[in-house]
Amino acid sequence: MLKFWRENKIAGLLVTIVRFVAGYAWLTAGWHKITGGFDATGFLTAAANNPVMDKATGEAVYPTFTAFLEHIALPNAKIINIAIPWGEFLVGLGLILGTLTVTAAFFGVLMNFMFMFAGTVSTNPWLLLLGFIVILAGANAGRFGLDRYVLPWMHKGLDHLFHNKKNNHPTNDAGLLLK
Repeated sequence: MLKFWRENKIAGLLVTIVRFVAGYAWLTAGWHKITGGFDATGFLTAAANNPVMDKATGEAVYPTFTAFLEHIALPNAKIINIAIPWGEFLVGLGLILGTLTVTAAFFGVLMNFMFMFAGTVSTNPWLLLLGFIVILAGANAGRFGLDRYVLPWMHKGLDHLFHNKKNNHPTNDAGLLLK
């Protein structure tokens, strides 16, 4: 089954549709925040002050995430106010264009988890599911996108960098120069 999602052209086409749907949702969400004067301070404060609680015990379900909000996110709200809208926009752009597709899906999934840890449901479970489908498909997710050109170019550049072919110096398996 995994081979189908990672190698089959029809699966690549299906994942392209999934990419477009998820990408459009991310792109428009980011664009509305970029152009609408987004400020996450109120959301972060509310999420830190009202964490997701276990109804049976009254304990916070994600205490580590609450600590992250209190000690890292809130003191750096100005950075968060830039990172979230531009992150959403770039995830959407990457998914729509099929550029660094798996990386874009990974960061989309990461943002979905953060939003859900804060107690927000909205469209996050759907976007999470679509993101996992894109990640599952791997490089096939970008078959009908710019990854077709970008990934070989990147691999060639990284091979050149790590195997040091330009200088013809002997290297070990990790690409480290031998003396």
